[in-house]
Amino acid sequence: MYREKIEELKVWKESRFRKPLILRGARQVGKTWLLNEFGRSCYARTVYVNFEETPTLKTLFQTDYDIERIITVLQIYAKTTIDADNTLIVFDEIQAAEGGITSLKYFCENAPQYHVIAAGSLLGMGLHSQISYPVGKVDFMDLRPLSYREFLISLGDANLADALKARDWSVIDIFAEKLKEYLRYYLYVGGMPEVVDAFVGTRDWQAVRRIQNRLLLSYEGDFSKHAPREIVPRIRMVWESIPSQLAKENKKFVYGVIREGARAKDFELAIQWLVDCGLLLKSHRVSKPGLPLSAYQDLSVFKLFLHDVGLLGAMAGLDVRTIIEGNDIFEEFKGAMTEQYVMQQLRLDSERYIAYWTNDRSTSEVDFVVQDDGRIIPIEVKSGENLRSKSFKLFCEKYKPEIAIRTSLTDYHKESWMTNVPLYAIM
Repeated sequence: MYREKIEELKVWKESRFRKPLILRGARQVGKTWLLNEFGRSCYARTVYVNFEETPTLKTLFQTDYDIERIITVLQIYAKTTIDADNTLIVFDEIQAAEGGITSLKYFCENAPQYHVIAAGSLLGMGLHSQISYPVGKVDFMDLRPLSYREFLISLGDANLADALKARDWSVIDIFAEKLKEYLRYYLYVGGMPEVVDAFVGTRDWQAVRRIQNRLLLSYEGDFSKHAPREIVPRIRMVWESIPSQLAKENKKFVYGVIREGARAKDFELAIQWLVDCGLLLKSHRVSKPGLPLSAYQDLSVFKLFLHDVGLLGAMAGLDVRTIIEGNDIFEEFKGAMTEQYVMQQLRLDSERYIAYWTNDRSTSEVDFVVQDDGRIIPIEVKSGENLRSKSFKLFCEKYKPEIAIRTSLTDYHKESWMTNVPLYAIM
């Protein structure tokens, strides 16, 4: 398996401004595997500590933050010598060790020569009531499920993935049907590493669905384990409503779908908990495509997506026959699968602000409005054969964006007012 984040980790390793790194991400997205692979390929040795699995080290930071003492303990534990230049120190599930995250401040200030990465699920790390991040003393990186490009590499088609990255349309167009077939696979399999690994090894669709259902059950178990007890039932209700929310023609989150008479104040904490732990992706409505987009967001109006398209299909009970029947999968749940897929690919860049636009009367809508490198880019998602979009054209005529993107199953081509990008190349 290949994860593109390893290239960012290599840049971090060589940076003269390197600080201890916190790798964030939902459970089961491959954080531990990535860090061990990074240590194996880029360092002489790796000292790996999982604080949930090593109770004896949970008190490592409680005495003081003397880095020499901490390094000595780690050397004894790992039965090795820690060479600052050639050893990667990994603190996994760091939220399980009291004072663990605070210790990163002292590594930054008093011992910057050490290469330290802390990892942990957002379920425990970002939401722990007694944890505060050492602002300005750490770097951050987010890991999400495999992208479609990483999925291609896992399937053994690295050259095709490279063509997508290079935007070599002359090559891409030749293999368009193959890319569409792989995209249908991706919509069913998704990007959770364990699921992808099983699919690559067996091509067993039933095994894929069994693993996805097991992951969903483990997430539901985490709700009770990590969330404040009083909001657990509401977290479950929000979580279980997502397929129904996305099946609507208007995919705006509606509290009444959860239960009749539901109000924002009853569920806003549950929603934020799921967003903070990385299991839901949120896109706010904006009233105007101005810079910065966040200045024009409506905090009370938003869409919610799962963090993985394959898990959305599993929650909704998507039948594997949809894969065999061709392009019908793109129109499942009124295009919910396709819009979920696009959101997931756009969200790979954690710095990118992603919203959607409607006019004041909500009679016109653009699926995504993205702030990227100081530009505002509208993106219209078309899951079927009908490529006409009155709202998208009206938006472009009114606001005249420098770049406007329609993404669909048709090949790459440019028109005077917009560019059509194939769905398999949207990232």
